[in-house]
Parts: sequence; structure tokens; C-alpha cells
Amino acid sequence: MLAFTSFAQNKDERAIRGMLTTQVAEWNKGNIAGYMHGYWQNDSLVFIGKNGPNYGYSNTLTRYQKAYPDAAHMGKLTSTIISMKKLSPDYYFIIGKWQLTREAGDLGGSYTLLLHKIRSKWVIIVDHSS
Repeated sequence: MLAFTSFAQNKDERAIRGMLTTQVAEWNKGNIAGYMHGYWQNDSLVFIGKNGPNYGYSNTLTRYQKAYPDAAHMGKLTSTIISMKKLSPDYYFIIGKWQLTREAGDLGGSYTLLLHKIRSKWVIIVDHSS
């Protein structure tokens, strides 16, 4: 579930929120590949987690698959957007919180995302989750 404060949104904010909501839904179906559709499919994608930066779409996908090998480890994801800041017509910066409720032990933390509009589609180009 993606929670957010209700307020007037422009079409880009609605598209971004829609993409992030779809990611949560895919995660909660146990579909890491579907979850990854929100990320830039490029070697320049940056994911920063507790072990430092990871570069590239394929490396990020592999990291997720190793860290979350089955539904018990994936659990149910909730994500709450704390703030969305438009940096330019093609870039947004997002701060949020995430929570995994799962049999293997609950996890949670914060994230920052840099999104870029590429060919009329919003994608995550930098994800720092802790």
C-alpha cells in the first residue's frame, strides 16, 4: 500500500505516484521483475543500500533476487511518500518511508529517489534505501 497526503497534484505527480503504487502492488504479488519496471533499465542506474552503491539495472535486479529469494522474505510492502519536490520539468526528488511485514522478520527504513522523465515515462534513476 502506498500512502500519501491528499492534495492537488499535477499530471507528473499523478504519474509518479501511479508508478510507485504499481511497484508496491508487484512486490506484494511476489513479482520482483514487475517491481523493477519502475527503475531505469540502464547501466547508469544507481541503487545505494546498507552495503553501499550498486550500479546498473541488472546488478540491482540480482541484488533484489538474492536479498528476497521467496515470498516469505519479500513479505508485504508499504510505502509512504513524505515529500515530492519538482527539481525541473524532467526530474523529481522523493523522500519516503518503507515497511516490510514478513514471516522472516519485519524490516523498515527510509528512502530517497531521484526520478527522471525519459521518453515520457517516469523512472527511478537513483534509489538510496536504508
